[in-house]
Amino acid sequence: MDEANSGVGGKSSSAYLSVMKPDAKTQTELDAAAFRRLVEHLRQRSDVQNLDLMNLAGFCRNCLSNWYEEAAKAKGLDVSRAEAREHVYGMPQDEWKAKYQTGDAKPLTKPAH
Repeated sequence: MDEANSGVGGKSSSAYLSVMKPDAKTQTELDAAAFRRLVEHLRQRSDVQNLDLMNLAGFCRNCLSNWYEEAAKAKGLDVSRAEAREHVYGMPQDEWKAKYQTGDAKPLTKPAH
């Protein structure tokens, strides 16, 4: 397995999950905690444009909110696109755009960490 597809210590991430063997409830809690942390991180990093996220990671805040909306609807919840976006952005999307969106993608550079 190449380094890009390996987990910690060269082991695949699926190998670690099979060792941990969380039950379904715990797995859902872990997934939810990771989602909440990602959303909070994106809220704190308003300097990172959606276009940068798309260029570097293949998804953006809008994608994340669309996935949230789809999951809510799959559970029978009536969540609108605007509500899902507000959940991810931490404010109405238009307000976020007015405050933070520059329209320019940053040049691709190596991460600082």
